[in-house]
Amino acid sequence: MKRTELERVTPSAVGLSAAVIEAFLDELESGFTEPHGLMILRHGKVCAEGWWAPYEPGIRHGLQSLSKTYAATAVGIACTEGILRLDEHVSEVFPDEMPAEVSENLSKMTVRDVLCMGTGMETMPRPGADWIRDFLAMPVLHEPGSAFFYNSTGSTLLAAMVRRRSGETLMQYLKTRLFDKIGIDADNLRWGTMQDGTEVGGGGLFATTEDNLRLMLLYHNGGTWAGERILSLEYVHLATSKQIDTASEEIGNPPALDNFVGYGFQIWMCRHPGCYRADGAFGQYSIVHPKLDMIVSINETAGSAHWAQKTLDCVWRFFERLEAEPFAADAAADARLLARMQRLSLPKPAYQPHGAHEALAGSYATCGGKLIFGEVTGSMMGGMPFPPDVTGCTVAFLDTACQLTLRFANRTEQNLIVALDGSRRENAYACEGSPMTRVLMSGYFEMPEKMIVTARWIETCFEQEYCLALSGERLTVSRRSINASFAFLTNLVPIECVMERVQIHL
Repeated sequence: MKRTELERVTPSAVGLSAAVIEAFLDELESGFTEPHGLMILRHGKVCAEGWWAPYEPGIRHGLQSLSKTYAATAVGIACTEGILRLDEHVSEVFPDEMPAEVSENLSKMTVRDVLCMGTGMETMPRPGADWIRDFLAMPVLHEPGSAFFYNSTGSTLLAAMVRRRSGETLMQYLKTRLFDKIGIDADNLRWGTMQDGTEVGGGGLFATTEDNLRLMLLYHNGGTWAGERILSLEYVHLATSKQIDTASEEIGNPPALDNFVGYGFQIWMCRHPGCYRADGAFGQYSIVHPKLDMIVSINETAGSAHWAQKTLDCVWRFFERLEAEPFAADAAADARLLARMQRLSLPKPAYQPHGAHEALAGSYATCGGKLIFGEVTGSMMGGMPFPPDVTGCTVAFLDTACQLTLRFANRTEQNLIVALDGSRRENAYACEGSPMTRVLMSGYFEMPEKMIVTARWIETCFEQEYCLALSGERLTVSRRSINASFAFLTNLVPIECVMERVQIHL
């Protein structure tokens, strides 16, 4: 890949007020969300960018449903190449996956209907080995194209369409046709898969803040990059304009005001006039403002749709100020903004290193309950198995850290260094089927024989606490999420086990 870097300039150089950007930052840091990364581009040039440590520019981030826009882009390229058609019936793409009895509505469903969440369904299946067949067996209660139903399995079906027609996985297909051309490092991406190897187009991609900005810059540029057409102009126009009404979304999620104004091809319309966005749960946004010739790309952990809506509200106020206030170049304000964005940071972990080190140190074997170590949202989306149960652990203490060795039911081990000095230690993470590779660990003593260990899955929105509480010769290890996660996981994930002290003979 030959990557051309986006030009970096001051806000003043592209007619923006650094003071207005600072006011936007003030809102993002006011406590309603946990910001991770922000980039602002105008006239094709990056004029402000920053990441809240420990997040960094090159760290890929779980996109959740922003992945849908990548999957839809693959369909757009396939249509531009002529191997798919928007008016093509789904039954033509998957004739061997159709149910024995095909309803009239199912027979009418087209590629376009799937793209705009207009399948006519009201339910979607849980992911499984035969997920395509299961999806097509769902009742199609409405005429396709007539009613909006947010359908993540349908978004993954888009990936399967491209795979079926091209003979390549979505990653293979997009590498040469999209990623290499617009400057996205495909080697740095990770994409969770369904059991049959199809990428989870509904929410499984891990990419950087800039990757998302570049993707939406392609749409903003009408489907061309450096003079080369990647998407047809017609497809871009359809994708970024209202194709189906979404007012029904207010019934299930009334605070999410920006979900009620229409949907294109896996792209949301916005309340701010003329704007559209790629959108993932917990506030993964890449927002295009065509009139201002601007893109704002954000990664964050907003704990609910309501909080994520607050981020959009902040963006609209930011746009309104830019549109309304007269601009005057201010070199000093530019310098202050640059300095601030270079020192962004999340709060440091708790610090209390003093506890019953000698009492806690030792090896333990699980004797009751169940516990897993890992972030399982991706596993659920693709129907992949959870990480294996924890069967035991060894606790040892270093000068400023705890060495925690976890043993699992599949006979593997994970060695983790937990910082006890108020910092975070990065550890490699390996779990079959998981796209995550990095976890940051920190810890402190809540009581002398009770240590709290925090795992921040730096490639995701998620952070979890594990409580290690010693009572006599037994260690109770319990897990809880301390920021956002999908509610349906609450009753599915094993969260506590009891371990007995054992002697390990080497």
